[in-house]
Amino acid sequence: MMVAAAANPLPRHVAITMDGNGRWAKTRGLARIAGHKAGLTPVRMCISECGKRGISALTLFAFSSENWSRPAEEVGSLMGLFVESLEREIAELHAQGVRMRFIGERRHLPVRLQARIAAAEERTANNQGLKLQVAVSYGGRWDIVQAAQALARECSIGALRPEDITEERFSQSLALAGVADADLVIRTGGEQRISNFLLWNLAYAELYFTPKLWPDFALTDFDDALAFFSNRERRFGRVS
Repeated sequence: MMVAAAANPLPRHVAITMDGNGRWAKTRGLARIAGHKAGLTPVRMCISECGKRGISALTLFAFSSENWSRPAEEVGSLMGLFVESLEREIAELHAQGVRMRFIGERRHLPVRLQARIAAAEERTANNQGLKLQVAVSYGGRWDIVQAAQALARECSIGALRPEDITEERFSQSLALAGVADADLVIRTGGEQRISNFLLWNLAYAELYFTPKLWPDFALTDFDDALAFFSNRERRFGRVS
């Protein structure tokens, strides 16, 4: 059923590909990790604004499956930054009522980071505010494959019949189980592609691309993205 039109409708779920940190640093003659650190400022802004505006879910693409092929020094610095950020930010996120989850293949992550992730998820598990998902070591194809494998295991032991695998049942096996599909995807940095992000969950998302590099993404840019969404007619395959 199509959602009724409303004045300045907001997305329920915003997903963001935070692109351009390295280029931001390069233009300033800085190491790439400086760009990633600068990118924490718009992360905080988006979390705060989603909470204030009643947007129920925010998913941030922080580190893709393909990013493991980057130079080892950069990957190591990023992993360290993730740990430091969690240690510094989790108390404030918890105070804001944010429920935090991480999606992606955790087995490849440093043990220390895995421990911090588990602690953050446990601490915020019962919070009723913004649902914040951080995609780390994540790929959309990996997500679909792991869901298919989980359902195949259930079928192999007789707990599930193949004909009972519906779209809804499949969605429950994906990393974003329990979170509404993304309504709006924002990608910074000027590229206009999905890049293996939430392939299943972006089926009817509105796509917003901006040339702004992620560390420069400000409140006015977020407002522009929401205004773009509010002006879209979302027909979901139907007619006006």
